[in-house]
Amino acid sequence: MNLSLRSLFLSALALFGAGALAAEPAKPAELRLDFATYNPSSLVLKKFGWLEEDLKADGVTVRWIFSAGSNKANELVSSNSSDFGSTAGSAALIARTNGVPQKTIYVYSRPEWAQLLVKADSPIKTVADLRGKKIAATRGTDPFTLTLRGLRDAGLTQKDVELVPLQHSDGYLAWQRGNVDAWAALDPFLATALLKGGALCALREGRLQLLRRAQRP
Repeated sequence: MNLSLRSLFLSALALFGAGALAAEPAKPAELRLDFATYNPSSLVLKKFGWLEEDLKADGVTVRWIFSAGSNKANELVSSNSSDFGSTAGSAALIARTNGVPQKTIYVYSRPEWAQLLVKADSPIKTVADLRGKKIAATRGTDPFTLTLRGLRDAGLTQKDVELVPLQHSDGYLAWQRGNVDAWAALDPFLATALLKGGALCALREGRLQLLRRAQRP
């Protein structure tokens, strides 16, 4: 594992953790961070145990916690259930504007990973056609923000559609089964839907993904 990333975790914990005011901040006994399908870096680190290997010499153990979406990553960090959370840029912004004491420490990718999908045979061809329709979306995530911006640009608001709050995987299933008219999709479920065919992109835009941790008082 790259030394700079290892130093990043330990330095952030020392700087923002409970020992921040001590002259010689003690290293934590355990580092808690999330892993998520939308965060490939976390999946690779967890699979190969590189973080555990590097931190072993410091006497620091690693505990991985599954995050189903940026909204869940926010909840984990906010409740002090994890030290680090991986989340999208808009999710981090929403959390900060809502007064959640979190700090962005590392931007690790700028993916285009969110799109608004409808079925290929759907009569819906543009975002404006979604008036009165059901859209599956995970609140507090990039696809959700993308959907709101798309509605605004089409002259619509949340009141003009029915937003169905589902986590990404559940939204994918609802869309597949025809329970919703559109789905605010996120990778890797987005990629799966596109590769399998039968999906039509109604809206797309590159977003920003962040690695964050709570900023403790």
